[in-house]
Amino acid sequence: MIRALAVVVPARDEEDLLADCLGTLHRAARHPLVRDVPCRVIVVADACRDATAAIARRHGAQLLEVTEGNVGAARAAGSRHALESVLASWPSLAPDGVWLAHTDADSRVPADWLARQLVHAACGWHAVVGTVRVADWAGHPRTTAAAFRLLYQQEKPADAHRHVHGANLAVRADAYLAAGGFQPLPVSEDRTLVAALEAAGFGVKRTSRSPVTTSARRDPRARGGFGDFLRDLDELTG
Repeated sequence: MIRALAVVVPARDEEDLLADCLGTLHRAARHPLVRDVPCRVIVVADACRDATAAIARRHGAQLLEVTEGNVGAARAAGSRHALESVLASWPSLAPDGVWLAHTDADSRVPADWLARQLVHAACGWHAVVGTVRVADWAGHPRTTAAAFRLLYQQEKPADAHRHVHGANLAVRADAYLAAGGFQPLPVSEDRTLVAALEAAGFGVKRTSRSPVTTSARRDPRARGGFGDFLRDLDELTG
């Protein structure tokens, strides 16, 4: 049974988008199925040179400042800090009672995001892998959105997708530890973790319900990630 929640949000110079992200996370934590479960939000400010840290504090998040310049290392540091913080607050709690959710600072989660995860956890799943959607295609050619929908295969059944996004990923802490956690990779740290979970025999629930809305900006923070995928679509379709 999940007794505590923690949401890890890596951020690198995200002063423009972080407040909206945290607002949606606080809303998700107030869902009727979640509000009785202690939930803390940890922002990992990674090599930030703007007001990201101040915004995190202002919106009631725990702040962890690092200088990794690496999203995999930032996620790993945030996960470690989150688990240590939760277990220090509830010494009798074991890692199998802690749920570690992950999103990105340029993303907004739906109101039922954590609630659906807890339902899957109660059904015995060790991890939940969700999808993303893009609400604003400003700055991209008109054809990019259509190409994205085609390649993303949004018409597939909710549990048939093969996407992995750090913006919509959650895992029970004991499974996370057993699979080796996030690796210090500049990209694909999320895919590497999910592959390790599946290889170790943990139950990974894939769902396209409750997608996270993410940014389609043309100045992505992580090279080779989702932002670069969209820029490649721009070049192919523009």
